[in-house]
Amino acid sequence: NTQVYLLDAEWQPVAQGLIGELYIGGEGLARGYLNRPELTAERFVPNPFGLQVGARLYRTGDVGRYLSDGRIEFLGRIDNQVKVRGYRIELGEIEAVLSAHGGVEEVIVNARESETGDKQLVAYYVAGRAEVGEEELRGYLQERLPKYMIPAHFMRLEALPLTPNGKVDRKALPEVGAERFEPSDGFLASRNAVEELLAGVWAEVLGRTQVGVLDNFFELGGHSLLATQVVSRVRELFDVELPLRSLFETPTVAGLASRVEEARRQRSHSKTEKIEPVSRRGALPLSFAQERLWFWEQLQPFTPTYNLSAAFRLRGELDVAALEQSFNEIVRRHEVLRTSFTDGEGVPGQFIAPHVTLKLKVVDLSGLPEDEREREARRVVGEEGARPFELTQTPLLRVGLLRLGEREHVAFISMHHIISDGWSIGVLVKEVAELYDAFRTGRASTLPELPIQYADFAAWQRGWLRGEVLETQLAYWKEQLRGAAQLQLPTDRERPPVFNSRGASLPVDIPLELLLRLKELSRREGVTLYMTLLAAFKTLLQRYASQDDIVVGADVANRTRLETEGLIGFFVNMLVLRTDLSGDPSFSELLARVREVTLGAYAHQDVPFAMLVDELRVERELSRNPLFQVVFVLQNAPLKELELPSVKLAPFEFEVKTTPFDLVFSLSETADGLNGSLTYSTELFEAETIGRMARHYLNVLEGIVADASQPLSSLRILRSDEVGDLKPEDFSQVKLSHKDLENLFLELGGLEEDD
Repeated sequence: NTQVYLLDAEWQPVAQGLIGELYIGGEGLARGYLNRPELTAERFVPNPFGLQVGARLYRTGDVGRYLSDGRIEFLGRIDNQVKVRGYRIELGEIEAVLSAHGGVEEVIVNARESETGDKQLVAYYVAGRAEVGEEELRGYLQERLPKYMIPAHFMRLEALPLTPNGKVDRKALPEVGAERFEPSDGFLASRNAVEELLAGVWAEVLGRTQVGVLDNFFELGGHSLLATQVVSRVRELFDVELPLRSLFETPTVAGLASRVEEARRQRSHSKTEKIEPVSRRGALPLSFAQERLWFWEQLQPFTPTYNLSAAFRLRGELDVAALEQSFNEIVRRHEVLRTSFTDGEGVPGQFIAPHVTLKLKVVDLSGLPEDEREREARRVVGEEGARPFELTQTPLLRVGLLRLGEREHVAFISMHHIISDGWSIGVLVKEVAELYDAFRTGRASTLPELPIQYADFAAWQRGWLRGEVLETQLAYWKEQLRGAAQLQLPTDRERPPVFNSRGASLPVDIPLELLLRLKELSRREGVTLYMTLLAAFKTLLQRYASQDDIVVGADVANRTRLETEGLIGFFVNMLVLRTDLSGDPSFSELLARVREVTLGAYAHQDVPFAMLVDELRVERELSRNPLFQVVFVLQNAPLKELELPSVKLAPFEFEVKTTPFDLVFSLSETADGLNGSLTYSTELFEAETIGRMARHYLNVLEGIVADASQPLSSLRILRSDEVGDLKPEDFSQVKLSHKDLENLFLELGGLEEDD
C-alpha cells in the first residue's frame, strides 16, 4: 500500500521521460520528524491525490523519470542540480559517467564558486589504480559528455569525507586553491578593442557573463539564428559586411576579429541604406513575403492555412484587466497589428488603422468536470486557431482566455501569418510580460517607442532588393536549383487536383541522451545541430523516395538587420535546400554536403520565395507547393518564458489541424531532449504511415551517432524487433538497407547467423 509519484514544481504528475521529484505516500508513511515541526511541514506535504482527510506525501528530494517499461530511473538529488555558465547540470549524471571508469572507485562532483563569482565544477575522486590522473579522466569525459559538463578541476583524495551516518559529507570536501581557480577551458581575455567588442556581442547574444577569445561560438550554445544576430551586430559596430560563413569558418572571437580587421581594411565605400520611417499617406507597399501570402489568399480565400496560434496555461492569481490592457498596448505599439490589406487596381496595399481595441474573449469552463474541462479547452483553442481571417478587416489577431478554475486559465493567441511569424510571437510574449507587470500595479508602460515599424521595413526592402544586389542572389539560386526534381514520396492516397489545408500532427520525442550524442557528433564534424538533424532526415527521405536528389524547404528568420529584431511582422522566408546524396557517401561526407548547401542558402536568403518561383518560371499547380512539398524546421526563435507576477505559466498543447505542405517536421530543444511533431496532410497520409516514419527517423539518428563513417546504404531504418510487425505496404514505401534485409531474413529463418 505504498504510492510513488513523480511530480513537477506545481505538484502535477510528469509525463513519461520527463524529470520530476519523487514523492512517497501510503499506509507506511511516518507522521513526521520528532520535535521538528518546521522540517515536518517542509517534507510531509498535503497529498493532492489522496481520498482521506489529512493524507500526506513525503517529499524525498530525489529526482527521477519514468522509463517506457514503467520503471523509475533515479537521476540524483534535487539539491544537486546546479547552473554553470547558463547550463543547468545534474551533478549525478557526471558522477555516474566517472564511476563507470575502471580506475575510479568513488567520485563526487561539486560546484564551487570563486571570489569573483565564477562557478565551476570540481570532481573529487578516489582512484583504484595509481596512474589514473586528471588528463585521463578529462579525456574519458570528453568522449561521453558535452563540454559544459566537463569539470574544470579534478582532485584526487585518499577517501571521501563521510557524515556519521555514512553519507558523503559534501561540506567537508576540500576547497580548490585560489591558484587553481582560474577560468577553465583555456580562458583568455580580450587583448584589443576589436576582440573586446566582439566578446561583448557574443555575451549579449549567448546570454553569458563572459566570453574568452578562444571560446568556440557553437560549443557555447550558438546556432545559425544566433550567428545571424552576431553578423547584424558586427555590421552595426564596425560598419563592415561579413558573410555568415565567416563565423562557421572562424568560430572564435580571435578568429572573427581577424576577419573584421581584414574587412575594415578592404571595406568598400558603398554602404547598405539604413531603414528609415516612410510617409503613411495612402496605401503602403507589401513586403515580398506578405505579397506571397496575399497572392495565395486570392487563389484560396478565407482559409486557415496560414494561421499562427499559441496557447499557455496560467496558474495563480490572474489580473484579467491588466492582461487585456497589455495586449491593447502591444496593438498600439506595433502598427502591423492594426493593418488590413486591399487590392487597389490589381496592386495590393496595406492600410494602418489609427486605433484598434482588442476585447479579451473569456470563456468559463470551470463548471465542467476536470477531464471534460481539458478536452473542451483543447477543442476551443484548436477551433479558434482554425478560424479564418478576412484580410480586408482589422485586427488580424484574436486573443482569448479560458477559465478552468479560480486560479487556472488558458490564454490563446491566433494571428494571420501575413502580420506575424514565430519570432514575432517571442516578441509579443516578452512585451506582455513587461507590460502586465506594470499595469497590474498601476504603473505606465516602461517599453520605449519603436523607431521603425514593419511598413518601413517593407518599403526599404523593395528599394534595396534590386539591381546588382538582387541579380547576385538570383544567380546563385538559378545555378543551385537547375534541374531540381520533385520529391516523389510514396503516399497512402492519390494527390487531389486541388491541395487543401486539412492536416493532423503526430508528436515526436528525441531523448536527452541521444540529443547530447548528436550535439557531440555535430561538434566533431564542424556543423550545427540543425545540419545534423537535416542530413539524417534527408537520408530517410532518400530511402522513402528512392531518389538521390532531395529538395526540402526550411524556414529562416530573415532578420538580418538589427533594427528588425524587436518588431512584430512577417519577416520569415522559405529557403530551398537541395542536396545530392548520390555515390553512397558516408554520413560524415553527407554532413559536409549539407553544410555547404545550408551556408550557401543562408548567404542568399534575401530573395523572397515567391520571387524565386517567378524567376525560375516554375509552373504553379493547385495540387502542390512549388519547388518543395516537405519542410524541416528546428525551432530556435527567442521565445521568452512568460513570467507574470503571481502567475506561473506552462505551454498548453493542442493539435494543429492545418498544413500548407505535404509534411512539416518541426523540432525544438527542451531540457528533456528534442520535442516536436510531424504535421502531415490527411489527404495524402495515414497516421500509421507517419508514425512509422517517425520511428525510422529515430533509428537513423541512433545509427549515425554509433558510427558516422558508415555509408548511407548501411544505415538501418528498421530495428530487429520491428521486423516481425512488418506489413506488405512497408516494402512498397521504404528502400531497405542490406542490414535491414539481413535482419528480415534472420527473423524469417531464411538465413543462418553466419551467412
